[in-house]
Amino acid sequence: MASAVSCFSKFSLTLCLVLVCSQGSTNAQLSTNFYSKSCPGLFSTVKSTVHSAIMKEARMGASLLRLFFHDCFVNGCDGSVLLDDTSSFTGEKTANPNRNSARGFDVVDDIKSAVEKVCPGVVSCADVLAIAARDSVKILGGPNWDVKLGRRDARTTSRAAANNGIPPPTSNLNRLVSRFNALGLSTRDLVALSGGHTIGQARCTSFRARIYNESNIDRSFAQTRQRTCPRATGSGDNNLAPLDIQTPTYFDNNYFKNLVNRRGLLHSDQQLFNGGGSTDSMVRGYSDNPGSFSSDFVAAMIRMGDISPLTGSRGEIRKNCRRVN
Repeated sequence: MASAVSCFSKFSLTLCLVLVCSQGSTNAQLSTNFYSKSCPGLFSTVKSTVHSAIMKEARMGASLLRLFFHDCFVNGCDGSVLLDDTSSFTGEKTANPNRNSARGFDVVDDIKSAVEKVCPGVVSCADVLAIAARDSVKILGGPNWDVKLGRRDARTTSRAAANNGIPPPTSNLNRLVSRFNALGLSTRDLVALSGGHTIGQARCTSFRARIYNESNIDRSFAQTRQRTCPRATGSGDNNLAPLDIQTPTYFDNNYFKNLVNRRGLLHSDQQLFNGGGSTDSMVRGYSDNPGSFSSDFVAAMIRMGDISPLTGSRGEIRKNCRRVN
């Protein structure tokens, strides 16, 4: 009996060690030094291309950040948002959250081409996107962080998954919290990541209903927005307005100050501060403490980058981010 117990204990210990090791390797597959030997010039190459693109058009920083978010929220951070449609699948680019609004694909092509010259066939498009998002934030005055790398690229994509996976600007707070929670992101991650709207612009179609129909909005702000976004559908649909009316090309905490003053551009933005809501205190905290916002934004970006990556032998390293090899 004793020997049987001993044998069982040894077996259990071995099993535990196997499980711990396998879990450890799974968690360790993304690392900040993944390309340190295989592509030592990676970071400087990506940064110079992103910097050039933002110097040409400051809005591009927000567009690259948004691409990373839209990629990670659909089947994980796998570069699938970058794929063009083919005869075998209809991709994410034509999904409702991306059609006529997702942009920066040409810049990603430029980054990938530059990286391929330095390290051919080594760096995934998914990782290029993760680095470009970080560099965009940093170049526009935001915080820096070490990007975890080692993702591989998806061989397929799904318009339906994008339609279902990316919360629309009409989302209420419960829907936002639910979607973020489903991906392992907390309510605090939701609020911090929403702070990415301190940069960038939105189309009239995304905020028309808010500026004409909602009461939780500063009246003068609504009137300002109405001047370039007519009530009638089809008139001025593509006219743009800054998500942060104060500093739309600088990464700071003014987004949260705007929410406190009922100047959130999108319905989903203002839902984060809605008179007694569960996230009001977080918004007020970030509006008062930019350092707190920066640190929480960084932590949330790293967590978002961990969503279901393809690693090891799964996926591929695409030569061209728009199509599978």
